[in-house]
Order: sequence, then structure tokens, then C-alpha cells
Amino acid sequence: MITYDKNLGTKQKALRINLDRRIYGSFAEIGAGQDVAANFFKAGGASGTIAKTISAYDMAFSDAIYGEEASGRYVCEPRLVKMLNREYKLLNVRLTESASEKMFFAFADTVAALNYQKTNDPHGWIGLRFQLRPDSEPNDVIIHVRMKDNDNVLQQQALGVIGVNLVYGCFFYHEQPEILLQSLMDDLHTDRIEIDMIRFAGPDFAEVDNRLMSLYLVKKGFTNAALFGPDGNVMNPSEAFYKKHILAVRGRFRPVTNVFVDMLKKGQMQFENEPDVDDDKVVVLSELTLRSLQSGDEEINEKDFLDRVDILCSLGQTVLISNFHEYYKLISYLSRFTNKRMALIMGMPNLAYIFEEKHYQNLTGGILAAFSTLFGPKIKLYLYPTLDADGTVVTSKEFSPPTHLRGLFQYMLDNDKFEDVLNYDKNLLSIHTDTMLKMIQSGESGWEDYVPKSVAKMIKENCLFGFPCQVE
Repeated sequence: MITYDKNLGTKQKALRINLDRRIYGSFAEIGAGQDVAANFFKAGGASGTIAKTISAYDMAFSDAIYGEEASGRYVCEPRLVKMLNREYKLLNVRLTESASEKMFFAFADTVAALNYQKTNDPHGWIGLRFQLRPDSEPNDVIIHVRMKDNDNVLQQQALGVIGVNLVYGCFFYHEQPEILLQSLMDDLHTDRIEIDMIRFAGPDFAEVDNRLMSLYLVKKGFTNAALFGPDGNVMNPSEAFYKKHILAVRGRFRPVTNVFVDMLKKGQMQFENEPDVDDDKVVVLSELTLRSLQSGDEEINEKDFLDRVDILCSLGQTVLISNFHEYYKLISYLSRFTNKRMALIMGMPNLAYIFEEKHYQNLTGGILAAFSTLFGPKIKLYLYPTLDADGTVVTSKEFSPPTHLRGLFQYMLDNDKFEDVLNYDKNLLSIHTDTMLKMIQSGESGWEDYVPKSVAKMIKENCLFGFPCQVE
């Protein structure tokens, strides 16, 4: 096992790979020069490592080699996978005599760097297919990146660095996937490049949980949010949200209760009834923030995280992990991917939260700056009622913001930025997640009536959330 050295430079990494005569493969780079292959050439000794480099830059030439994309997009994961398939297959076809001695790899990237007018969204797909033993089945590591440098050349340089890091990490840190992930940002900074998706696949990564890898991306600050679907597979936000309506609900989900199910069902029904919402193009998100995964200053409990995700996925939910403590940051993030109508569903206590000005002290424009994002032209909040201490139902009609913000609140009401969730089940309003959790952990009976039956079954069978039992 190689010890991780974060001070190891890009040239040193490329040279070490070049000097290992077992490692041999090809580079296919589209859209931002050939800076990854160039780093290996510049390091020296590349003749024993590089079988071929190719840059099918022209779209017609690229289609002739890899085939056309049904979506018409060239910077997308399907294009990257086609590149990896073709280039890796060619190695095995043309170098059969070396198969028993070499560990083959195919590196590929398809990238849209900053254009001349600086009007596009620079991003790219990068992947490596590689063997860890001669004649073995290959593995894949695929990432999606967003380049932040305000200069095309600097973006190409950053791409060259992260490409070398990926190749080096796959061959030398494969036994420690979290270290491999961490090493991707060596010689880089999050001000220059963001990694918002990573996927491990192959026999040598059979034990890797890609949902945990998504969590690590957010924990380490490599991205602000990571996404995966009901099947547990990681998703790229730009692909998942492209031309879609987004409906998001935030929670701790420890556990999922019947009141959450009712909130989501009734809120979604009202959102889909909006005249400019196509219900066939709605993505529903259950969002977990890093804060909701932590208890005080303790580290995030990875098992607890996966337990919550397993339950959400079993209910067909798409899950977003984020470090957006404030709602306006979540909306700002989601707005990067779609110009369609979006909405948040939240309980009434959260409305009081967003009207607390202390959350916006670091913004030059204060609460007005935050609200300009949170309540953009195509954003609405659906407010689920709650019970006060006297058992009275509280809706937006009973909400009373601080005196100096009442005009702002009235402006939001007059412009249809809030809407109470209707037809809610009043019998569910007394359910509190913390109470349910205490009952589960103490072994007290009765909590099963307040969560979906499938959730109760999962908790009991798998001893989730501290339920006193033993997993068989």
C-alpha cells in the first residue's frame, strides 16, 4: 500500500507512471487540448507508457469514430463511455502479445472549456478504464468536473493536472478509495475546479459504496452538493436536472415519518397543478445537509447516513447531499441547471427561520439579497402547517414576522411566493421526528403507527437508528 503524499507534484506523478513498464495505454481527449497526455510527455520516459494519443476535436470526425449521440450533446457521460469502450478495446485487439505483461488503461475526457466570449458553462467528463493486474477485468473511475478559472488556458492546465491525478490515484491509491478521491485535487484548489460526481466500478471496487463517495465529495469541500437516485447510483446534476422542474424538501429523515409522506404528496400535487408545470418533467428531491448528518461537533456517522439514504431510496426518492445551510443557497445552486419552475416544501417553523436576519449577516444586501434569490421569478414555497403549544393549527395566515419585515412578507404574499399546503391530514400534525427516534431507541412500542409500514419493517429488520435488536 502506497502512503499518500499530498506534496507529490504533477510531474513526479507522471514520471512515476512512465517508469513503471507494466502500465501502458492510450489517451483520448476532446475539447480542451491534450494537456493530460502532454504532462506525461513532458515528464519523460513516456514511450513505455503511451500507446496512442488522439484528439477527435471536430464533431464530424468525433462522430465518425465514436458514433453520434442521441441527445446531440458531446460533453456528456454517454460520449465518455463510448470513448473508453473503443480505446480500451483497441488496446486489447492490437496488443494481444503484451496482454500477459501489461496493465492496460484507456484515459478519456470530453470537455467544454471557456469559449472566446466567456458565455458558456465550462465542464467536462473524465474517466479511466484500467487493469490492476495483467489479463484481469478492468475497472472504471469516472468524474464530472466544473472549471472555474476565468481563462481558457488556465482551465486546460487544471484539466491536465486532475487527469494526471486520476491516473496516478487509480494505480497507486486504489486500495484506499477515499484517499484516491482526496488526491484528485492535489496541486489544485476548489477555486479552480469542482468535482461534483464520482463513480467507481469494476471488480477491484466491488466493496465501494458510491453514495459514501458522494458524501466525501461534499465533506471535503470538492463540491457543494452531490446527487444519487433511488437505485443508489450517483447522478450528475446537470444531466438529472436538464430542462426539468425541481421540487425539493429538506429533512433529517431520522426516521421518515407519515407526516413527511403527507407533506410531500400534497405539496407535489399542488406544484404539478401549476399552469406552467409539466408533471412529466418534475424531479422530486429529498435533501440532506451536512449539518443534519452531524450531532454537535461529532464526525458524520457513515452508517447512519446510509441508513437514512436506504430508507429514502426504498421510497423512490432522489437524494441530494449538500452543505447549503440556508435555503437561498440551495435555490441558487439548483438554478444553475434549469430555467423551469421550482419549488420548496417546508414546514411552518422553517418560514420563521428564513425570516431571521442573523442568517444573512455576511451578505452585503442582507435579507433582501437572499430573498432576491430565494424568491426568484419561478420559485414558490409550499408551506405545510404545524401545531402550536395549544394545539392550534398554524398556517401562513397565522405567521407574524418581525414588525419591520411585515411589508416584505406582504409583498411575498401579494406576488404568490407562498402557498399553504391544502388537504393535509390534521391527525398527522402531532408527529415529531425526535419523539419517534426516542421511542425507536428505547424499544418502546407504538412508533410503528407513525411511519410508513415499509420503513418500520426496515428499521426492525436492520436495527436502524439504535433500535435494540440484533441483525441476523
